Order: sequence, then C-alpha cells, then structure tokens
Amino acid sequence: MKIILSGIKKTVGKLGYEIHRTESALWKTPLYSLYTYLRADGSFDYERYKQKQIEGNNHKADKVWVIEENIAFLSRYIDRFEGPTRRGLCHGTRKGMEQVWFKKYLNIDVIGTEISDTAYRIPDTLQWDFHEVKPEWIGAIDFIYSNSFDHSYDPEKCLNAWMRCLRKGGLCILEHSSGHEASAVNELDPFGADLVFMPYLVLNWGKGEYGVRELIEAPKKGKNVRYLFFIVIQKWM
Repeated sequence: MKIILSGIKKTVGKLGYEIHRTESALWKTPLYSLYTYLRADGSFDYERYKQKQIEGNNHKADKVWVIEENIAFLSRYIDRFEGPTRRGLCHGTRKGMEQVWFKKYLNIDVIGTEISDTAYRIPDTLQWDFHEVKPEWIGAIDFIYSNSFDHSYDPEKCLNAWMRCLRKGGLCILEHSSGHEASAVNELDPFGADLVFMPYLVLNWGKGEYGVRELIEAPKKGKNVRYLFFIVIQKWM
C-alpha cells in the first residue's frame, strides 16, 4: 500500500487550481487524480467549488445518469442483508430518480441530497453539501448510494462523513465507471481513480473501521462508458 501511495506526485495548472496525480511503479498511467480549487494565496476556494457544481447541475438538469434496472438489482442486494432496512440516503442525486426507485423496490424512507438550489423542486431531496453530516443521520442510515463520488473535492473527508452516517454493518455503494477514472478529472468532476485502485484508497481511508466488501459488475451500463461497477463498502465498527 505504501509503495503505491508514495508514487510520483505531479502538480500542473496556472489558473488557481492544481491536479495532483499519483502513479504507481506497476502502472505507467495515473491511478488517482484530484483537482483542487485554490485562491491566489493557496487556500481552498470553497465558493468556487460550490458554484461550479451548481452550474454543472443546471447544465445537466434534464439528464438522468442512474439506471432503474441497476437500482432494482441493488435493492435486491440490500434486502438480502441481515437486520432491518428502514432508511436510505442517496448523495448528489440531481433529478432524484435514485430515491424514487429505491423507495419503489424497498418500500422504505429514502432521501437524496443535492448541492444546487434546484433541490427544492425535487421530491424527497435536501439541498446539502454531501461532505457534511446532519446530526440526526449519525449511525442511523442503513445504506448510502451515490454515483457522484467523483464530484468530491476531498474524497477521504467525504467517504468518512458518509460512513459516520451508517449503522454498524451498513452499506455504502459507490457507482464507478470508466467515466470516473483518473484521466477524466476536470473542474466539474474533481476526483478520479481507476477501479483497481479504489479498494486500496478505501482501505487506507477506513483504517479498520470500514472496507470494501465486494466489487459487483452492474447488470446494465449506459452507452457512454466502457464498464460500470458497484463498489460495496461495509461499516465494520
């Protein structure tokens, strides 16, 4: 793990941002990239990040990335786990179809979050930055789903926040496609990592409290991606 994470770190850019790339001696292409939003003094420009996410949401307001067949598949997967499933949380949902379909197939309470102020128009959607945690969520959520993890400005902070919300044994399911690779990073999608590298990142961030349970190939993928997988992360402690 240390060998991979201590790879070459490159910084590029002159317009108030940096892209940090981690490469391994085993692979010649970047395995991990993070686009950061910096002010002239080097500090994090949160307002710029937020505005870019809102603009991106507005531009894609009528588009739906998530596929109902995949949510039906995940609902059956979640339903097989021991213990009651009463509450789900979906992050970065835009039009909110994730929570609509999870509610349809699981018949439980599911809400979504969206950073844009368009959230108020979408049923069961809260305007919220998914890097933060509402106190009432802590330890109270049975599963979390997102296909928007690539929109995180700090993926370690983000995943740790989500895992705090889960009950012990709860699941966090990240949708990961070829569109979430390190090479796809840009100002709107600041985080990217190759699928094979994600378990190592999760292992490092989890520090024994959570880890990858399994990688599952999605039953259906969109025409714009080469592959689509679900990374199932389980809270152990």
